[in-house]
Amino acid sequence: MPDGMFFTPQPDNEPNLTYAPGSPERAEIEAELQAQLGEQIEIPVIVGGEEVRTGRTEPVVCPHDHGHTLATVHLAGAAEVEKAIAAAADAWREWSEMPYHARAAIFLKAADRLAGEWRAKVNAATMLNQSKTVFQAEIDSACELIDFWRFNVSYAEEIHAEQPNSSYGVWNQTDYRPLEGFVFAVTPFNFTAIGGNLPTAPALMGNTVLWKPATTAVYSNYHVMRLLLDCGLPPGVINFLPGHGPDVGDPAFADPGLAGVHFTGSTGTFQHMWRTIGENIARYRAYPRIVGETGGKDFIFAHPSADAAALATALVRGAFEYQGQKCSAASRAYLPNSLWKQVEEQMHAELEEVKMGPVTDLSNFMAAVIDEKSFDNISRYLDTARSGSEYEVLSGGGCDKSTGYYVEPTVVRTTDPRSKLMREEIFGPVLTLYVYDDGALDEALELCDTTSPYALTGAVFAQDRSAIVEMSRRLRHAAGNFYINDKPTGAVVGQQPFGGARASGTNDKAGSAVNLLRWVSQRSIKETFSPPVGVRYPHMD
Repeated sequence: MPDGMFFTPQPDNEPNLTYAPGSPERAEIEAELQAQLGEQIEIPVIVGGEEVRTGRTEPVVCPHDHGHTLATVHLAGAAEVEKAIAAAADAWREWSEMPYHARAAIFLKAADRLAGEWRAKVNAATMLNQSKTVFQAEIDSACELIDFWRFNVSYAEEIHAEQPNSSYGVWNQTDYRPLEGFVFAVTPFNFTAIGGNLPTAPALMGNTVLWKPATTAVYSNYHVMRLLLDCGLPPGVINFLPGHGPDVGDPAFADPGLAGVHFTGSTGTFQHMWRTIGENIARYRAYPRIVGETGGKDFIFAHPSADAAALATALVRGAFEYQGQKCSAASRAYLPNSLWKQVEEQMHAELEEVKMGPVTDLSNFMAAVIDEKSFDNISRYLDTARSGSEYEVLSGGGCDKSTGYYVEPTVVRTTDPRSKLMREEIFGPVLTLYVYDDGALDEALELCDTTSPYALTGAVFAQDRSAIVEMSRRLRHAAGNFYINDKPTGAVVGQQPFGGARASGTNDKAGSAVNLLRWVSQRSIKETFSPPVGVRYPHMD
């Protein structure tokens, strides 16, 4: 084994490709889309590096064209989970004792290959599987995932370099050990990058992982798993377990080797996981680390001094990009009466530019929501908006699931700032506005801070610097990611580490060293070069 102090490359954020007409990346993605639409693949469970076909299958369809089947996925159950736990245990010692720079090389290689020959493949899979436009796929399944792998390697190197002081005659060291057992990574449908980051962040730190991808994102996530194996990830380090929540989760939570949970998803699911761990706490070999990013009811709050055009653009982009299916999407807004008419006109003009349709038409701004369950849930909120006396539907409100799960970008104005549409997470393209009197700024800020149980992202708009300072102070605990004169979406790895508090999660920021520290258990080592040879101290003379 080579002997030396090894330093990984300093990361930079991966540049976004534009996919403009005539560009080579546009031609490549269009060809890849057609290639993937022209075949139907089989997605197996992967345990210990081996493909397992359970025979319990489901179709994987395009949300924007649910009559088209992309793949058939084999679903894992208790037997496959037990095998995965055994495979993770078998791989644990060699992987955990592998030199850090050797583990890091796998993820750096995966980042480089995703930036190159795998880029169109994974982007197209994300577009078709999750109904993302080409731009939304590019910033997610290419750039953000590349950034996660490169920046996490750099952050982990900084963690390992953090060592204690030593006095003369003593050498103190910190050993950053992986957790004993396996980490259970449960990933959502809406970001392929999160699907790739949640299992690989603990793995980078020497842990072995059981990865349960969302069944509605299994197609793109399978491509990520194949990429990792192709880059030399040893068998059993990450085990790929597509399946339904209880079928995979129940046996995982029941095993004494559960060492941690890395989760992104709904608040209700996360609370159920935490409750289950609490009920099982005496059976685990160690206290499991619990890291979760959950829901949001993200806000935009405008001061009377705000720039109306910038505010309107942020409302439309923040609420309706990727059909409002971002944890960070703008879902409620507080606007001063003096700006309201100007903002309303500007939003109407912006929405006139918004096209909705299949992702294969690269001119579309929006596509379909993820599945019928989501469509029906959003439809119920639209029914509430149409029937409630406190609501006025200003634009949109239509929905159609005959071909794909399409919901129009919908803007609702409410006279009740604590109404249902201002409180509850909808996870769809529905933005609810409350217009406050200019003289009631303090009351509006109090409403913004206290109406929702969540605290994930939020944005304030103002030109008045003293107003920015005051709004930032009043809303300090209302958002883990806080934006000034910008929409509340689009956090970039290495620039805005992501996570929220209150009902939005544990705020162990993804894309930062803080998150990686959760996946190690420190050992303090003290070596004394000349230990004492007698029991007496000077004061005893």
